[in-house]
Amino acid sequence: MTPDDIKRVVLDVLTRIAPEVDPASIQSGVSFRDQLDLDSMDFLNFVLALHDRLGVDIPEGDYPRLYTLDGAVAYLASKSVRAAAP
Repeated sequence: MTPDDIKRVVLDVLTRIAPEVDPASIQSGVSFRDQLDLDSMDFLNFVLALHDRLGVDIPEGDYPRLYTLDGAVAYLASKSVRAAAP
């Protein structure tokens, strides 16, 4: 998957967790929690959904690398991700 493909998956997962969010409004370098008012359960659901969609194991110690759009895309691009399910 390309970084653009991964970004689309990340944005899709975020908008399923926070359906009121316009994906175009998400700033790439700003924490999701700050932008989207995600609580810890929402963030955990985000991580689990990424695991399900991309088949990537994400250890808890790596969660901070997923706090921003840029960080999430870079982290997931560094992993071997399979094609995302629809």
